[in-house]
Amino acid sequence: MAPFNPEEFADPQPASGSPAKAAAAHGRALVDLRGMLIRLRPFRADEIDEAWQGLAQQDEAAHPRRRPDDRYPQPSEQFRRRLDRSGRLWRGCLDLGIDRHGRLVGTIQARTSPAQTLPAGVCEIGVILYQARDRGHGYGAEAVDLLTTWLFQAGKAERVQAGTDTGNTPMRAVLERLGFHLEGILRGYGAMSDGTRLDGAMYAVLKTEWIARQ
Repeated sequence: MAPFNPEEFADPQPASGSPAKAAAAHGRALVDLRGMLIRLRPFRADEIDEAWQGLAQQDEAAHPRRRPDDRYPQPSEQFRRRLDRSGRLWRGCLDLGIDRHGRLVGTIQARTSPAQTLPAGVCEIGVILYQARDRGHGYGAEAVDLLTTWLFQAGKAERVQAGTDTGNTPMRAVLERLGFHLEGILRGYGAMSDGTRLDGAMYAVLKTEWIARQ
């Protein structure tokens, strides 16, 4: 689905224990969103290896390998710290697992300033379903719907955007069906390890538009 790199915006500070303890220490409730098909929730400690392997199965368009650590067979320490902080917006980054009846099927991420260089009120999301058998059932669409709604209602977002490679027809269809607008084609946007580059499609929706469609 949309390009997603779990280490690109890594914070160098160590985690302070489990997601629940970390959130409690900062006086913030964990994000936990339930839909008809799936649930978005923090990752459990015993799911870190599974999440890493799920990303390792993706092609570079979906999961860029920009660092040597991205190709390690085991999760890097930065990745472990990221998932330790999952479930809350930490320095502009929010990671959530996609749960289908207790089974981890994917991940979704939202990024804003300062994690990513974006203006105030702008968030970018990326979503991945790990296995082909879990695609085409509406799980990714509901994940995008749930997180976008939360970002507008609780995350102080005024604009939510999502990019994907131009050849990712299923993801583009999901975004268009949910009300995201194609704003342009970014030529040569995605850099692959073999030196080739992919064109990207940028989609976005504004808070006023999202509210109007509810």
